Amino acid sequence: MNLLHAALLGLIQGATEILPISSSGHLILIPRLLGWPDSGLTFDVALHFGTFLAIFVYFRKDVVTLVQDGLTGFYQPEAPRRLRLPWMIVLASVPAAIAGKTLEQPIEELFRNSPLMIALMLILFGLGLGLTDRYGKKLHDVASITLGTAMLVGCFQCLALVPGVSRSGITITAGLLLGLARTDAARFSFLLSLPIVFGAALLKGLHLLKHGIEPGMAQPMLVGVVVSTVVGYLSVAFLLKFVQNRTLWPFVWYRFAVGIGIMALLGAGLLS
Repeated sequence: MNLLHAALLGLIQGATEILPISSSGHLILIPRLLGWPDSGLTFDVALHFGTFLAIFVYFRKDVVTLVQDGLTGFYQPEAPRRLRLPWMIVLASVPAAIAGKTLEQPIEELFRNSPLMIALMLILFGLGLGLTDRYGKKLHDVASITLGTAMLVGCFQCLALVPGVSRSGITITAGLLLGLARTDAARFSFLLSLPIVFGAALLKGLHLLKHGIEPGMAQPMLVGVVVSTVVGYLSVAFLLKFVQNRTLWPFVWYRFAVGIGIMALLGAGLLS
């Protein structure tokens, strides 16, 4: 892999992992369209680690507060809901962690060779995002989240294993469906992503340590981490600012356009 490919893939990962438009769908289809070889496990680890760093750095103050609240709440069973939020986030991450461990490989194998299914998922779950954004009550903030709400969002997060769904997209959709305000749904989506993205990077990193880094991949890995971190950080800041005064429908229309575009390429025989 050359450094230009590494930088472009890092840019794609940093933007599409954060914005509700599906990183896995883009990372499967764009290299295929451009005729690039599979980036492999080594680079996959770099991209996941980069987006984890982006979210962690952006929410570093929140993370410190969550850790402090979590330790305090652990010793106070009747603690205010704010002190229980960190444990809600941890528990809500369990369904996706279990699903990822057991289903990630068969789901990816099934969808990686099916651009049509990725296109359909982009359109279908884009429509779900748009409808919940339009009709959701948007009454509650992150501080009002209950364990039941957190667990439901966590269960929705399992669907992100399917390329084309989008982890941020499905968790924001779930938050809006359950009455969270748009900004709070996005914020909770990012906080919920921290354990999952970190866990995915850690597991793949341990596998990488066991088998070693492929020759010539050290520099592309570094470029991938740096670009995905910087672009991911900017994407978080952009999305949280964007949803303060605007709807999510521009992302919905983008998903529709990409999905229809994929179908057109398949029909023309330019993608298989």
